[in-house]
Amino acid sequence: MMRPTDNSSDDALIRRVAGGDLGAFDEVVRRYQKCIWNAALRFTGDAVEAEDLAQETFLRALTAKSPFQSTGSLRAYLLRIVGRLCIDRSRKKRPIYTDQAPDPQSTDPSPSQIREDDERCKRVRAALLTLPPKQRVAIVLKYYDGLRHAEIAGVIGGSEKAVERHLARARERLRRLLPDEEGCDSL
Repeated sequence: MMRPTDNSSDDALIRRVAGGDLGAFDEVVRRYQKCIWNAALRFTGDAVEAEDLAQETFLRALTAKSPFQSTGSLRAYLLRIVGRLCIDRSRKKRPIYTDQAPDPQSTDPSPSQIREDDERCKRVRAALLTLPPKQRVAIVLKYYDGLRHAEIAGVIGGSEKAVERHLARARERLRRLLPDEEGCDSL
């Protein structure tokens, strides 16, 4: 997965934001809004709720006492915030499953391929939504966002060993729920 920008550019933005430059914060939002929204969508399965979580993520990042004080990248910092918000929200209410599927990636797939992809996305999303919150966040951050175990541990509030356990349990459950899905054997 491509990173929106490099860390040196992010470091300069962080310094500008810390100095009160709201234009720099607008640039942070522009660079990472899609990444954060996608992470929230994969967690919730609801585009409207994902938008709310993305907005709250950036609001929390802007109003934090020590903005962007993190041991990882700016991207990891923002994913940590959205991950925690998703976990908190799932504790308060059960996620709502929607039939919204992501846009097809191919330029001209056949109608039957579109239907197959749509059905596969629905099955995978439904299976993800059955996972406990920490397992779901761990899977999303590992396989969709490419975070390392240490970064995931920062998001879910545990050790790297705990992340490994969450991932192992989630993969096993997904294999059981999606036995015929392509790629599940490699989880």
